[in-house]
Amino acid sequence: LREMLAGRLPPPPISRTLDFLLTEVSEGVAIFEGTPRHAFDNPLGTIHGGWTATLLDSAMACAVHSTLKPGQSYTTVEFKVNCVRPITEATGRVRCEGRVISAGRTIATSEGKLIDAHGKLLAHGSETCIIMAAKGG
Repeated sequence: LREMLAGRLPPPPISRTLDFLLTEVSEGVAIFEGTPRHAFDNPLGTIHGGWTATLLDSAMACAVHSTLKPGQSYTTVEFKVNCVRPITEATGRVRCEGRVISAGRTIATSEGKLIDAHGKLLAHGSETCIIMAAKGG
């Protein structure tokens, strides 16, 4: 994650597809920023919940990722998202903060919140990840 921030590794392709990017990372914390686009609208004219969920999943999972030891990997087992305000293209750039709640030997949990430029909560969530040996590790 730190190598991505430094520009030595490229961001994953989904970042380009859905217009969001990791902007900060530290032990147990990952912050992404994204820009909702009309192209992400659902039939009602608001941003599809899948975009919101993807941004929250990325922040919450990468917060877990930031706690891993060499040779460890992880995957999301379950996550829950609550959308509390509609998001549209007019919302502008948003910030998504993921924070680890608990990191055990095999299970880690995290929480996330998605806020607009004025600090208004747009959505929040929680996530459980399983920690395992990395392939070949």
